[in-house]
Amino acid sequence: MRTLRTASVTVVAWGVLVSGGAAGTARAAAGNGLERSTPVRLAPGVTYGEFRMVLPRGTVHGHLLTIDLSAPSVSVDLLTPGAVAARAPVSELAGRRHAVGAVNGDFFNISEAQHPGVEATGSPVGPSVSSGRDLKGPVPDGQRFGPPLPPGATTEDVLAVGYDHRARLDRLALHGTVRGPAGTWPLRGLNQYALPENGIGAYTSRWGQVSRERAVCGTDTDRAAGCGTDTAEVTVRDGRVAETAARPGAGVIEPGSVVLVGREAGARRLRALRLGQRVRVTHRLAARLPGRPRCAVGGFPVLRHGRPADGLDTVAVAMRTSAGIADRGRTLYLMALDGEKGQHQTGVTVRELAELMARLGAQDALNLDGGGSSTFVTRGRGGAERVRNHPTDGRERPVANAVGIFSGG
Repeated sequence: MRTLRTASVTVVAWGVLVSGGAAGTARAAAGNGLERSTPVRLAPGVTYGEFRMVLPRGTVHGHLLTIDLSAPSVSVDLLTPGAVAARAPVSELAGRRHAVGAVNGDFFNISEAQHPGVEATGSPVGPSVSSGRDLKGPVPDGQRFGPPLPPGATTEDVLAVGYDHRARLDRLALHGTVRGPAGTWPLRGLNQYALPENGIGAYTSRWGQVSRERAVCGTDTDRAAGCGTDTAEVTVRDGRVAETAARPGAGVIEPGSVVLVGREAGARRLRALRLGQRVRVTHRLAARLPGRPRCAVGGFPVLRHGRPADGLDTVAVAMRTSAGIADRGRTLYLMALDGEKGQHQTGVTVRELAELMARLGAQDALNLDGGGSSTFVTRGRGGAERVRNHPTDGRERPVANAVGIFSGG
């Protein structure tokens, strides 16, 4: 994997001066168990603040961006490392795009200890849309990383922000086909680290250089299951079959080319293709709600209409990151907990996360990646990126993507 640029990072604690103001010097009780700092304006339509909440097992300390999406200068986008199968620290992702603030995004293919010799791709679990471009589709539910999905949730769940400058919880499903001389077959994957059993997946130049071998490992219900041996790969260049192989490969995919990977029945279909034959591949991410997303990031809903979702975990405690929505999509909250060691700080369960986001003002909320991935970044006075929380690893973890906030003012 390519070498990542080292970002300028400063970690700050509660009560330190921020952008000319003192976050935490004026603290207000929210009346619902929270102690909140006076918000500090980072840019038109964007404020930053901190909060504390005392639980019997310790103190929850978090960081919050409040974004007014109705402000003309404000926009939101998905920050990526330049390829689906790549990772970078949030501060670097934010710095490249000069974001006012950012938090880490989706869960991702972080390790492959269950498949020795197979390269971890670093690619995210759910659908990804950045600047209106569809980057990838959702992996099968059983192939995801992260806490168990609550009842009714799927890997298609996303936080989406539309061209109407409104945020929403939505679902994005992959619709696509592979049309060849023998007929038309459904496309079951787009730039995904895991393909459904018997499926065919497409890999474009947005995937990156990482091996595609992981795509044929595991099953729809068991991520740890072995890697398939009934596989095939076909490279389509300028609309014609240019290369064929028995196993998924690696390396750069040129713009205009598509690599098709098949497993089981999908592999048998691909093996019927011959060099020079015409093949047409189409794909799009279809939203459940009206309006095409300008950006979207995967996660799972924890709060809907002000009430925690059913079946949320009440046992596992971790530092967590979340995105919340209020005012019919006009207000977006980005929150990450602080993992500073030695301060008797604690994380929250997923159920507690839902309750916390409701207390912070959200009507709907999505759980993003947490633990060592939880990272909260704002742009400092001199333009450098500042990590506001203390990541539990003691340093930033490179992640698959991040939610970035921009303001032209």
